[in-house]
Amino acid sequence: MTQRKGEKPTISIQEHMAIDVCPGPIQPIKQISDYFPRYPRGLPPVPLPSQAGSLRSAFSASPSAATALEDDPPRPGEDPQERVSTGASAPWQQPARRDEEPDVEGYDSDDSTTLGTLDFSLLYDQENNALHCTINKAKLPVPRYKKGLKPMDHNGLSDPYVKLHLLPGASKANKLRTKTLRNTLNPVWSETLTYYGITDEDMVRKTLRISVCDEDKFRHNEFIGETRIPLKKLKPNQTKNFYNCLEKQLPVNKTEDKSLEERGRIMISLKYNSQKSCLVVGIVRCAHLAAMDANGFSDPYVKTYLKPDENKKSKHKTAVKKKTLNPEFNEEFSYDIKYADLTKKTLEVTVWDYDIGKSNDFIGGVSLGINANGERLKHWFDCLKNKDKKIERWHTLTNELPGSAFND
Repeated sequence: MTQRKGEKPTISIQEHMAIDVCPGPIQPIKQISDYFPRYPRGLPPVPLPSQAGSLRSAFSASPSAATALEDDPPRPGEDPQERVSTGASAPWQQPARRDEEPDVEGYDSDDSTTLGTLDFSLLYDQENNALHCTINKAKLPVPRYKKGLKPMDHNGLSDPYVKLHLLPGASKANKLRTKTLRNTLNPVWSETLTYYGITDEDMVRKTLRISVCDEDKFRHNEFIGETRIPLKKLKPNQTKNFYNCLEKQLPVNKTEDKSLEERGRIMISLKYNSQKSCLVVGIVRCAHLAAMDANGFSDPYVKTYLKPDENKKSKHKTAVKKKTLNPEFNEEFSYDIKYADLTKKTLEVTVWDYDIGKSNDFIGGVSLGINANGERLKHWFDCLKNKDKKIERWHTLTNELPGSAFND
């Protein structure tokens, strides 16, 4: 630019901007877009003081970034910091991670995984005819990024417990449950529940239903989720661990023959005493009996008959056990009979609920003898083949009343 003598120096707009932006000697530029090629519609963002340290750490942590700038030197009039700030690799240019607010109502209840998971293990003790169910813990995801129970109460928490049910079977006869844990979405029970009287036949045809529920003192308990395990998946005497997603409540098959509805289990021992020529029948215990009283329990006792009984003297009765569904009797009865006559006899065993002032309620029964089948027939034959040896077996009680034992 030329300056006449005596005139004050004037500066063009382009030169004025160059002075404001670039310290040092003024270098003429053709147009602003040449100076800011990457921001045609505005100025580049200026790093904040707090970002200066990030800039230094970015170069120290990533030598490749610094090398890239050395290989590509800045153009005249370009600030190196502006080149870094406009690059995609600048730390402050990365999209910041933002913690989402919990969306308690945002989960889709149709997705089975939103109901959560249950950690448990199963063990079939074949020798003792027992199924051990260890309930470890539940982790059910609500909100999405956390793990915890689906909240059922107004405070966003639950009072969860676990309920077991063997299918098919009467719901009250074989239902077990854990303790209730208060105000938690991540319950840890570490509790073992045991079914007694489980046979190999049960392991083939039965399914274990495990439900997680929320206890409510003022309303009906609420269902959270369930899982079902066919017992045929288990191997005898081997613990199997499960970590299953809970599902919605599935309908129970009600097409079973009601005459074969299970009402509990009974352990019976048989022994033929060859010295005394008598059959010794032992009533050991019952398990998971059907509840017949309003309090959810029964007052059970057991009766035995050896049929046909012409003289009606074969009836024996145990003591009554109060308010229990798992009574232990450990009582024995003797029947004087010749060994050869056992092939003509049938042992009828019935379980009753004792009531004061009214008729006793029939709970269930079972028949052992030459006309029986399955485990009941096998038990009878084992007794005949093994004189003077006590043979114990678990048997399933059904609501099919044996013989004429209807009238108590």
